[in-house]
Amino acid sequence: MNYSSTNGDAQVGSLSEALFQTFSSNGGLLMPETINLLPKEFLLNLHTFSFKEICLKICLNLFGNEIPEQDLEEIIEKTFDFEIPLVEIYEKEVYSLELFHGSTLSFKDIGMRFMAELMSYFLAKNKDKEEITVLVATTGDTGSAAASAFFEKEGIKLCILYPKNKLSLLQEKQLNTWGKNIIALEIDGTFEDCQRLVKEAIANKELNKKIQLTTANSYNIARLLPQCVYYFWAVAQLKGEKRTAIFSVPSGNFGNITAGIIAKKMGLRISRFIAATNINDVVPQYLLNGSFEPRPAVRTISSSMDTGNPVNFRRLLTLYNHSYTRFSADIAGYRLTDRRTKNTLKDLYEGYNYLADPHSTVAYAALKNYLTPESEVGIFLATAHPAKYYEVVKQTILDVELEMPPFLEEVLRKDKEVVSLSSKFDDLKEFLTKN
Repeated sequence: MNYSSTNGDAQVGSLSEALFQTFSSNGGLLMPETINLLPKEFLLNLHTFSFKEICLKICLNLFGNEIPEQDLEEIIEKTFDFEIPLVEIYEKEVYSLELFHGSTLSFKDIGMRFMAELMSYFLAKNKDKEEITVLVATTGDTGSAAASAFFEKEGIKLCILYPKNKLSLLQEKQLNTWGKNIIALEIDGTFEDCQRLVKEAIANKELNKKIQLTTANSYNIARLLPQCVYYFWAVAQLKGEKRTAIFSVPSGNFGNITAGIIAKKMGLRISRFIAATNINDVVPQYLLNGSFEPRPAVRTISSSMDTGNPVNFRRLLTLYNHSYTRFSADIAGYRLTDRRTKNTLKDLYEGYNYLADPHSTVAYAALKNYLTPESEVGIFLATAHPAKYYEVVKQTILDVELEMPPFLEEVLRKDKEVVSLSSKFDDLKEFLTKN
């Protein structure tokens, strides 16, 4: 499998090069050069395979023969040691695909753990390879998933960049209480500043002569591709349902929905997607008028979607050959305000006894708006455990009994270890060089 750039400027020859290089020479995002259709017999009989059997089939299709099948099985075994259930909300019409049963209670555990195992695999194969420094920008879930995935991984240091005074105490503690090979960097700026710093660092030739850098954000194609597997698993759990699936996806940087589009291009029966956002709705606006106009992000209660210039929009354009007509035929847009998010979260709990976090709630609201139950079965992605957004949930549903999972209780008890930096690239460069 070769990887090409969204800028059309370069080709990267292998998965391992794409994994550690992240960007093309001209700053483009990397994409599989071809997306192969899966055998029709496999697609028609998804419900007869186990989750790990489906994972193996998808990964072999995506990664070619660069990783021997037995080694890929071992990576899958280490990555997917938790359930991804499809939960019925109301009968044979709306389902929640719960992606938050991993170690840090977020869907980010899936792609992040797979990528961490890939890095460890290739580093072990190449004993002469120098230590890797992985950078990740986050508003919460991405950073905690990265910290858990890379904690104590030999030959890898992880630097987490997060915006100062923009996260709750619970979110911060998931990032800055790890120690050892995990370094928390509190940036005096916005999430966009953190993303910019990561990209500048990886693109800086002088810095990369001293330190080998890559990223764990969805800039990295190796984190995004494994997310394809749970779309197949969702359809498999419908057990031969004749209607096609419509997926509603909580969308910030749009890596999740990009993985879904790749799954569809591999042959999975999906009627369409809904890009569900909060008021940071630059992609829903694009879908209305064909004009993409990035803008500064606005802070909301669904903070992981607070992005005014989604990273993976360029990948989506590439998948549709920059055709607005084809793009908008497959994807609809939907936005939800904080007020409506809270009202929907409450309605979902009181009407169907289902407790969701704010991001999953946005996706549920979008699905209700678009679903045609006669011809479609609706699935919304539940991307985080409601306890990760404890304050919002408790303020919205006063009488709810919300237990704090052991992982969150543990991080709240720990002392933080954090380094404060400005949003200037020179300060980050100096820190990385010295440390």
